Amino acid sequence: MSIDTLGLREQKKRETRQVISDHATQLFLERGFDRTTIADIAAASRVAKMTVTNYFPRKEDLALDHHEAFVAGLADAVARRPAGESALGAVRRTYEEALERRDPVIGFTGQDFARMIADSPTLIARLRDLHDQREEALAVHLTTETTGDGRSEGNAGETRGGRTPESTGESGDGRTAGTAGESGDGRTAGTAGESGDGEPEGVAAGDPVVARAVAAQLAAADRLLFRELQARTLAGGSDDEIAAALSVAARRIFGLLEPAIGGYAVR
Repeated sequence: MSIDTLGLREQKKRETRQVISDHATQLFLERGFDRTTIADIAAASRVAKMTVTNYFPRKEDLALDHHEAFVAGLADAVARRPAGESALGAVRRTYEEALERRDPVIGFTGQDFARMIADSPTLIARLRDLHDQREEALAVHLTTETTGDGRSEGNAGETRGGRTPESTGESGDGRTAGTAGESGDGRTAGTAGESGDGEPEGVAAGDPVVARAVAAQLAAADRLLFRELQARTLAGGSDDEIAAALSVAARRIFGLLEPAIGGYAVR
């Protein structure tokens, strides 16, 4: 089989997939997601029901057809960050860029589509699951990136003997760090027990629990912004109005995270 033949076949598949997706969306908007069947979509697309399920194994994927990009979005943002940028900085920057282009992946779907989702318990549940998958993808990436071979690394606060200040209650020079969060020179490191450079005192930079905690905080902010965008869309706001409001909200929300995780996973 020639390369040209393979190219034509792939193009035909993409066209068929798009036709099915377009007809499904139209039917969902007209009838509602839960009242539209796979048979309805197949008939409108002039294909067999099996063809529909071959392209879209789940009916929800016909409505949320950006689900793969959505799940990978946070992890991709962090993975592609430039040198000197933190995980928080990468997520904040890519969110602002998505706002500027009115990206449907972060929620710019139009009022009718947003209403269709809001009216379907099935789609609401699926969105919740996709948000969980989005967080998990980020957690896996951060864990892999920061732990390397699984041993503690970076600003871990480990002593040469493998003990940590957290486990011994001692600072690196043998003095007691104390329960009040004092640094080795007697200065208070803050109520969170932070060291002077912003890394949590006695917590390994390569700790997978920390990686998951950071992922959870970033995903929670992302989820909140998504819901706010959907709420404003349902209320009838224009894309420009919504983008302006969400830009302000994003700066405030990510700004609140800056003191806690702004120095985490700087490339």
